[in-house]
Amino acid sequence: MKEVSQPRQDLKTYLRKHGVTPTAQRIQIARILFAKPAHFSAEEIYNTVNQLRPRVSKATVYNTLGLFVRKGLIKEVLVDPSRVFYDSNTVPHHHFYDIDTGEIEDIKHDQISLKELPKLPGGKCLDSVEVLVRVRKQ
Repeated sequence: MKEVSQPRQDLKTYLRKHGVTPTAQRIQIARILFAKPAHFSAEEIYNTVNQLRPRVSKATVYNTLGLFVRKGLIKEVLVDPSRVFYDSNTVPHHHFYDIDTGEIEDIKHDQISLKELPKLPGGKCLDSVEVLVRVRKQ
């Protein structure tokens, strides 16, 4: 699996290329997300971007993350109804989710195989299949 790393061009250019206006807040958030392939909660992004002094509101963080998901810059990983991670690795892959620690880890796409999928509803085509494997201590 090809790992996704920080965009090669500067972040302003990268955001513009994907149809995102590069505001100061969006660039700060993008810097965190694209520093290395990782999984972040919105709260982690909010806390990191505001470490030195509060400058970015929670609403701005959530709105920016939603925009980045819609534009295909990051993926949303829903581990349970109250917990969402944002993943800067957008190539097809799956995840382990550790229920005890709350940590999430990538699984290479080719490490999971499905024998077959159910017949798709009429007028629908397959977009993606993502498997979340929940683990815990024995």
